[in-house]
Amino acid sequence: MSAWRPSLLGSDTQLNQRSYYEASVQRGPARPPLQEHLRADAVVIGAGFSGLSAALEMAQRGLSVVVLEADRIGSGASGRNGGQAIVGYASGQGPFESQLGPNEASRAWAMSLEAIELIDRRIAEHGIDCDRAFGYVYVADSARKATALRAEMDDLAERGMAIDWAEGDDVGRLIGTRRYVAAARENRSGHLHPLKYALGLARAAEAAGVRIFERSAVTALQRGDTLVARTAQGQVSARFGVLAGNCMLAEHGPAVAPEIAPRIMPVGTYIIGTAPVDAALADRLIPGNAAVCDNNFVLDYFRFSAERRMLFGGRVSYTTRTPPNLQATMRERMCAVFPELRGVPVDHVWGGFVDISMNRAPDFGRLGPNLYYLQGFSGHGVALTGLAGQLVAEAVIGQAGRFDVFARLRHRRFPGGPLLRTPSLALGMLWHRLRDVV
Repeated sequence: MSAWRPSLLGSDTQLNQRSYYEASVQRGPARPPLQEHLRADAVVIGAGFSGLSAALEMAQRGLSVVVLEADRIGSGASGRNGGQAIVGYASGQGPFESQLGPNEASRAWAMSLEAIELIDRRIAEHGIDCDRAFGYVYVADSARKATALRAEMDDLAERGMAIDWAEGDDVGRLIGTRRYVAAARENRSGHLHPLKYALGLARAAEAAGVRIFERSAVTALQRGDTLVARTAQGQVSARFGVLAGNCMLAEHGPAVAPEIAPRIMPVGTYIIGTAPVDAALADRLIPGNAAVCDNNFVLDYFRFSAERRMLFGGRVSYTTRTPPNLQATMRERMCAVFPELRGVPVDHVWGGFVDISMNRAPDFGRLGPNLYYLQGFSGHGVALTGLAGQLVAEAVIGQAGRFDVFARLRHRRFPGGPLLRTPSLALGMLWHRLRDVV
């Protein structure tokens, strides 16, 4: 296991036992594990959004592709997240503007809009039924945070986004709660069922000729002109490789990419799913079926599923340990926003680990001339992972200009080393929680 953090595997398995997403799909038979030696143009490690997107895009460009997944398709963050497809970056435009200048920053912004369009193009092209809905509401629960939200929305408006702003008594027009003092809605962002989308991407990739092997953790990767990815029972030799395992990559093969693992941090995030509510209540609480997120540092994010279950996410853990009394705590957070849901049963509670970078900007790059990595989506992965897969496929065939916009971003390791990084981050989170209540 990796020396710079505790193992995630045990707690990660427990966190997915009561997932609404898993309960609401029919996966079908598992793909077999790799049990042979294969040759391909490209090997992709990880069958989440970014790995499947990269595999699909490379196959569509005529390459033979093998995907190796340690667990099952979409079993990590791609199949457990809040399902919110959001324009822009968790970092905002700051790192792009300060490091790359205004022209390249504008180019990055345009690509974030393209990432949303790419989702809908793939849904239409491949017939992926994933409960797609449009609309996103940003909310603030104090005057200080409302000022910050207004500045953020003004920036989006300057970039051409249509923003519907509300404050005071007018907030109820966008969200049915008295908790927030300001709200804003835009309709480029939205939400979907992430596991249905992941499984749809996998079917599309296989239809394009991609071979996917589940239960096939890569434990070693030999680098060179030919890459060799080894699993317990087989190996793949390839001209190109894509590392798309994010924060789980080092859990299975700590020597696969030790250079990049310390630049991301696994953060636990958690969601509850209620029993379905009636249509009138759902429409009163979140008019227009938008996804919602506040602008606290330790944020709440929520939406209704297609069958009108409230999916309410929040809490974070930087220690890899599941918080105690998770269901009760999450229920109280939900009811603080929507008291009307206090009598509604909670049917599901689950979570998982997302990967964040120090500056919250995506971390894409190369480890040598033929090995690419995609990580650091920092909570914006539903849209950006698809774009990342497209960009790495372009780079593999020699058109790296757009990929290199992201590869030129500089990233730092998290401070503290193997022993102090987790306590340091926990203390930092405590400070931010205290600021959130002001």
